[in-house]
Amino acid sequence: MSKITKKQQAVEMNQETATHTQQHVAVPFTESPRANDRQVGGDHYKNMGVEPWNIVDTWPHEQRIGYYRGGALKYLMRMGSKDQSAEEIGKGQHYMQKLLEVLNEQE
Repeated sequence: MSKITKKQQAVEMNQETATHTQQHVAVPFTESPRANDRQVGGDHYKNMGVEPWNIVDTWPHEQRIGYYRGGALKYLMRMGSKDQSAEEIGKGQHYMQKLLEVLNEQE
């Protein structure tokens, strides 16, 4: 029995979930405002002339999905190690809201 590295596990998990990205179902929004209209944990991005998400939103659809999935994962996995747990989850939820908006767009 061979030992699987953490990197191999992550690659396999990403391959498994990649098919879910391709087969998504539109989910109605019950929350407003849109993700771009708010910021969790300060106002440093809102004070910029151009926010990072404005640039990311010019990328191809699949790249945006990957970016917002990665952002959500980052905040959920570091919960409690940098900011308060509730703030980290709020940031992850913010990325998930943005991801859901991107998934619901027409390509």
